[in-house]
Amino acid sequence: MELFYYMVFGGLAAVVAIVELSKSNKDRTNTSSAFESFKNNYLLVYSLMMAGDWLQGPYVYYLYSTYGYGKGEIGQLFIAGFGSSMLFGTIVGSLADKQGRKRACVTYCITYILSCFTKHSPQYKVLMVGRILGGIATSLLFSAFESWLVAEHFKRGFDQQWLSLTFSKAVFLGNGLIAILSGLFGNMLVDTLSLGPVSPFDAAAVILAIGMAIILSSWTENYGDPSDNKDLLMQFKGAAIAIASDEKIALLGAIQSLFEGSMYTFVFLWTPALSPNDEEIPHGFIFATFMLASMLGSSIASRLLARNSPTVESYMQIVFAISSASLLLPLLTNFLVSPSKVKGDGLSFSGCLQLLGFCVFEACVGIFWPSIMKMRSQYIPEEARSTIMNFFRIPLNIFVCIVLYNVNAFPITVMFGMCSIFLFVASILQSRLLAIADKPKTEDWTMLKEKNLEHEPLNAP
Repeated sequence: MELFYYMVFGGLAAVVAIVELSKSNKDRTNTSSAFESFKNNYLLVYSLMMAGDWLQGPYVYYLYSTYGYGKGEIGQLFIAGFGSSMLFGTIVGSLADKQGRKRACVTYCITYILSCFTKHSPQYKVLMVGRILGGIATSLLFSAFESWLVAEHFKRGFDQQWLSLTFSKAVFLGNGLIAILSGLFGNMLVDTLSLGPVSPFDAAAVILAIGMAIILSSWTENYGDPSDNKDLLMQFKGAAIAIASDEKIALLGAIQSLFEGSMYTFVFLWTPALSPNDEEIPHGFIFATFMLASMLGSSIASRLLARNSPTVESYMQIVFAISSASLLLPLLTNFLVSPSKVKGDGLSFSGCLQLLGFCVFEACVGIFWPSIMKMRSQYIPEEARSTIMNFFRIPLNIFVCIVLYNVNAFPITVMFGMCSIFLFVASILQSRLLAIADKPKTEDWTMLKEKNLEHEPLNAP
C-alpha cells in the first residue's frame, strides 16, 4: 500500500512539473522590472506569514492532547478560535481600512507571536487566550495582506492584469510549497531533533518576527476611506449597505462562505474518512500530497488568469461543480464498496478511491484562492475592502463552529454530503454571478456613503 502513496505523490509532482515547464508565451505576461521587484517583495513576506501559520497547524491538537486535555476540551479551544475570528474579525478589518493596512499586517505578526508564546503554558485559560489571539490573527491574515497588496498595486500604477500573477504565485508558494516545507521542518523539529511539540510554535514566532521586520523596513502605508473620520459603526454600516446594494458583492460573499466552510470541514474530516477502523496511514505524507495537489490547482489557475478567455466567473462554476462531486465520494463509496469492519494496517480500497477524490478537491482549492482574490479585486470597493472581506467570514465562522460542536452528532458521510450540497449551491450562485458580471454598478461607494450620511441624525458626531 505504500506504493500507492508514492504513485499518487509522484504522479502529482510530475503533472505540476509538466504544467509549470510547458507554459507558452500565451501563459506568460510581460511585466516591468518595478513590478517584479514589488511582486517578489510581497511574495517573500506572504511566504513567511504562511510559514508561520503552517508550522503551527499540524501540532495544535497534538500539543493540547499532550497537556492532558480530552476531545471535548480541545473542541472548545478550537471553537474559541473560530468564534474570536467571527466576533473580532470585522472590527480589525475596519481598523485596517481606517488606521492603515501596513499597521494591520504588523498587528497580525505581533498577535500571532503572542499566541505562539501561550503554547508554553499547560493552563487551560492561557491556552484559551492563545486561541482568541490566533482567531484575531487569522482574520488579519486573510484580509489585511490582500487589501494592502491590491491598494499598493494600483497606487503604483501597475496593470490590473498583473495582479493575477501575484495572486496565483502567492497561492502556489504560500499554500503549496511553503506548506510542504513547513510540514517537513516541523516534523524534523518534533521527531528528528526531539525538541517537543512546542518547538514548531517557537520557530513560527521567529519566522513571523523576520517577516514583520521586512514589512516595517520596506512597505509603505495605505488606507481605505480616509476622506472623513467615520467611527467604526459608520464604517460597518457603509460596508453592509455596499453588500446589500450590489448583488455581485453579496453573491461573492455567499460563494466564499460556502466554499471555505466546506474546505474547513474537510480539514477536520479527512483523517477519520481515510481511517474509519484506525488504519495506519501516513498523515504527514498525505498532507504533503494534498498540498502538492493544491500547487497543481494554482498552476492551472495561473494559466487561466493569464488569458482573457475563459473568464474567471465562467470557469469557477465548473470548478465548484467538480469540487462538489469530489466530496460526494465518501458517500458513494459507502454504498458501492462494502466497508470493512476489521481494523486494518493500511489504506483500504475505499480509502484509496477517497484519497484520489480528496486530491481533486485540493486541486480545486488551489484554483479557488487566486480566482476568488481576482474577483474580490474586481467587485469589492477599495475604501472598505478589509471590512467587507471580514463580513464574508462571519457566516463562515458560524458554520465551522456549528460543525465542530456537532462533529460527533452525524455520520461522516452525512457531513461530506452536506459539504457537497453547499459546493453545488456555490456553483449555481457562480452561474448567477457570471450572468450579471458585466452589469454596471447602480451606485458607487461615494454615493452610498453620502446616502448613509443623509440618514444620520443632525446631531450625530
